[in-house]
Amino acid sequence: MAEAFNSLYKAELVRNRGPWLGLDDLEMATVEYIDWYNNRRLHGELGHVPPAEHEALHAMTQPVTAPLKTS
Repeated sequence: MAEAFNSLYKAELVRNRGPWLGLDDLEMATVEYIDWYNNRRLHGELGHVPPAEHEALHAMTQPVTAPLKTS
């Protein structure tokens, strides 16, 4: 999973939106990309909703379970 994300990150952000003026510019673009990736990108496997929205909907529909006891 991480390899796929890193590949997309490099292709969609680093190569396509560069060249960068400095590390600060790349860091800001990375923050914006991660926000888009999690909160606005429509994901076909999740019913064309963003991953963060799908996770929130999933959490609301799952029963609350008791925490596991550890000794």
